[in-house]
Amino acid sequence: MKKDFRDAMARLSAAVNIITTDGPAGRAAMTVSAVSSVSDDPATVLVCINVKSAAHATLVGNGRLCINILTAHQEELARMIAGMTGVAPEERMSQVQWIIGDYGQPILPDALAVLEGDIVLQQQAGTHSVLFVEVRHIRLASTAEDGLAYFGRRFHRIAAEVAEAALAA
Repeated sequence: MKKDFRDAMARLSAAVNIITTDGPAGRAAMTVSAVSSVSDDPATVLVCINVKSAAHATLVGNGRLCINILTAHQEELARMIAGMTGVAPEERMSQVQWIIGDYGQPILPDALAVLEGDIVLQQQAGTHSVLFVEVRHIRLASTAEDGLAYFGRRFHRIAAEVAEAALAA
């Protein structure tokens, strides 16, 4: 069942995001595809994080985070933060030019969108924590960029004109 489940989930395309946090528990960043909208009133998203992840305790300890929705040209950054390039975990955040967002979290200035917020609920589900995040600040890119998705255990470019057509519909 576990292998079949993982194979099935590899067939579910998902946006690629870098989750960041900064606060009393420290700084952390991780590449995540398990992000989903929950509600627009109040604006709430969920983020699923493996409890064994090095960033888990930092995210939960800070109680706030940022979701950086990546552009296609940020694939190497996604790989580096995910640990796919050989950069040591303690060096990954220092390899990036972060700016501080309006809600105090490290953000990528050229992300498609940035959502900063507070973790308002944490639910354990098997190996993962489901973090419900109330969004406190949103920053949208000023220009259309191709998006980055994860499908079939690989990164893929999503053409901006396809995404814009879907938004207009």
